Amino acid sequence: MAVAALIILLILASVLVGVYWSSEPESFSVREVATAKAEKMGVQPVVGFTSVATLIKVSSTLLDKPGGYLSNDMFPPGVFLDNIPSWEFGVLVQVRDYSRALRKDLSRSQSQSTEDRDLAIAEPQFNFDSESWAVPSSESEYRRGIKALDSYLVRLADPQQPQAQFYARADNLRQWLQDVETRLGSLSQRLSASVGKRRLNTDLSGEASAQQSTPGHYDQDIKTPWTQIDDVFYEARGSAWALAHLLRATEVDFHDVLQNKNALVSLRQIIRELEATQETVWSPMILNGSGFGMFANHSLVMASYISRANAAIADLRELLAQG
Repeated sequence: MAVAALIILLILASVLVGVYWSSEPESFSVREVATAKAEKMGVQPVVGFTSVATLIKVSSTLLDKPGGYLSNDMFPPGVFLDNIPSWEFGVLVQVRDYSRALRKDLSRSQSQSTEDRDLAIAEPQFNFDSESWAVPSSESEYRRGIKALDSYLVRLADPQQPQAQFYARADNLRQWLQDVETRLGSLSQRLSASVGKRRLNTDLSGEASAQQSTPGHYDQDIKTPWTQIDDVFYEARGSAWALAHLLRATEVDFHDVLQNKNALVSLRQIIRELEATQETVWSPMILNGSGFGMFANHSLVMASYISRANAAIADLRELLAQG
């Protein structure tokens, strides 16, 4: 009897801990994070400081939130959780994309300039396997990436080290936004596939001489397996959470560029759409009702906000391309 009671208590404790670990981190003020970082370092924020400080904060949140990093957990209750690991992967994708943009474009004045030594370390660290639990663990590799970003930030704010730079130019911003647009477009398609739909193959449309490696089906059914619907939802939610913060930092560091292009309001509208994806989910599970049925379809609601943000990013990129 005592053994049975102990087992029940352990199960109950595991459930309660799992519920606590499943809570998503709150949003934070990118300006406050950058200010606190600058005060701790004893420096004045420079161009790019807010964006890099935000990337560090977003990356650190993956590792330091309740329960820590859960995607590679091998023991209860973490091994039984899938929503937060999916959220973590969405965040991680945005971290990977922005760290690549930093290394490839934002820190370089031209295509033939030398890449920053710290960013050359940080970017591949974040691309390490997200589910490795030992020798080395994902956490240890990501912390090494964060450490490299910290080193870059210190050098960035030091006028005695001009090798570390952040170039707030319209063309650099457009390059990153192109990656963002592609990511959001993919998420929107996956979310919309929750109810299943027939899709015509438009892969080669618009160019008569275009070719592809193997023939594709002209008309095909696309539907997300029911076991993956909540995973896709939370991946999109995590991706939108990280992206909203990075775009708020972009508003700070690219303020003059955006104002000159009369594009500040466009960026703010994108952020507003992404913020709407973070509303509280009151249902105990992600519902998958039909498009016009009696029950809600959380994936389609999420897809609506993601699609609107994606369309606004396309418009923003056009504005940035104009003289």
